[in-house]
Amino acid sequence: MFSRPLSTKNILLLFIAVIVLAAVVLLLMGRIPICECGYVKLWHGNPVSSENSQHIADPYTPSHIIHGFIFYFLLWKFARRLPVGSRFLIALIVEAAWEIFENTPFTINRYRAATISLDYYGDSVINSVFDILAQAIGFVMAWKLPVWSIVAIAVFFEVLLGYLIRDNLTLNIIMLIYPLEFIKAWQMGG
Repeated sequence: MFSRPLSTKNILLLFIAVIVLAAVVLLLMGRIPICECGYVKLWHGNPVSSENSQHIADPYTPSHIIHGFIFYFLLWKFARRLPVGSRFLIALIVEAAWEIFENTPFTINRYRAATISLDYYGDSVINSVFDILAQAIGFVMAWKLPVWSIVAIAVFFEVLLGYLIRDNLTLNIIMLIYPLEFIKAWQMGG
């Protein structure tokens, strides 16, 4: 299926199907559809609040765009014979799987134990859906824009988030895999 070019219509249908399936799985896992506060905001900028990861976008949205950059590069490097539409769908499926795994008790507890996300209780479904969409945007950007601009955007996002919230994709990965106390202390303002 993935080795033949798919029509735009089929890519769009599969895109919608993956997102709907991820949302249904998250709901079946007991994830809340929207913030328990009862409303949905386009942006919630405070990463250390109970509303983080509950609205459409938050300071971690750029990390999901970078996921798209990374998935585009990896699939271009290791599966470049596949049509770009197929690579896009593979990246979408991987991101959806990550959103589901990220919202398991195992991962939530890992975030709370090893990172500055002490009050993290998982994402709302709407936040997860928009994280998947952010990854899709990043993938398309990486496909369409020059490599130098994608690298510049990724570095800009990482530096900006490191400065503003003392966290970013790189630090998140380090702290999930091999937590370092000096990073955690710095992230907590020490």
